[in-house]
Amino acid sequence: MIDWSAPSYCSLDDVALAYWDVGPKDSPWPPIVFSHGFPELAFSWRHQMEALSAQGFRCVAVDQRGYGQSSAPKDKTNYTMAKLCGDLKALCDHLQITKVILCGHDWGGLIVWQMPLRYEDLCAGVISLNTPYTKRAPVEPIALYRKRFGEAFYIVWFQEENDPEAVLGADTTKTLTYFAQRPPVPGDTGPDTRQGSSLRDTILSFDATQARPLVMDQDAFTYYVEAFERSGFTGAVNWYRNFTENWHETEDQIDAVTCPSLMILADRDPVLPPEAANGMERYVLDLEKTLVEECGHWTQQEQPVATNQAISHWVQKRF
Repeated sequence: MIDWSAPSYCSLDDVALAYWDVGPKDSPWPPIVFSHGFPELAFSWRHQMEALSAQGFRCVAVDQRGYGQSSAPKDKTNYTMAKLCGDLKALCDHLQITKVILCGHDWGGLIVWQMPLRYEDLCAGVISLNTPYTKRAPVEPIALYRKRFGEAFYIVWFQEENDPEAVLGADTTKTLTYFAQRPPVPGDTGPDTRQGSSLRDTILSFDATQARPLVMDQDAFTYYVEAFERSGFTGAVNWYRNFTENWHETEDQIDAVTCPSLMILADRDPVLPPEAANGMERYVLDLEKTLVEECGHWTQQEQPVATNQAISHWVQKRF
């Protein structure tokens, strides 16, 4: 069993990254480094770390900067895409990993799609859960979101100072209950889990006693709550506060991922539905897709067996 209270650390100039490294170091396959999303932790990969390491894969999961047991600098400039990708590169260097399969979910998916564009020689392959590769926007993204969805859209709201983390952190248990619900089934009239234009109001008015069942058991949920009560949400929200900086920084970037890639989709994801991945073959040149059924946004926790099978099968086939 993995002791999630006792990470190892990789110390960089500005942060210390907490990570867990399990499975054989001499595995015949490239190590798999897992990158979590919002609002999650390395712990969100617990099912994959346990099962895949038992199958002979070397698996590494990291609490990324701003989360969990890693450092959480306050200034948003510490959370650019260059910093987030640089952390994974530095972690691989620290572990003496020269070829890696990068597996990301949600925001972590955005990061792992960027890795082969920035560190091509390091990347043996990419696996993304739910998050498709998206071409660089033709205009500055926050202006685009503001025009298309309005000031209350959650990414636009996250650009504000202090208020988003104050709302999210006012009742950590309630906030995480909202995010961790299983997806609605046809005919369900329960709380909406889409991160839509009224996320702030939805969080404030959410009645946790009316929540759908969660994607995790009580012990796992308690681990999440305690972690976010310690860290707060500032680091997590700061990832969103660099959309404009990231857009400028990638002005000369070519949209072409050439390493083998796997896109794992979830049929009931209200945030990143399967159709969001339509057309990404134009930019991801060696791509396979697979669909996990009866699954919402938190794929690796909702359907761990199907997720593990998809990862294991693809890695063994391609490597």
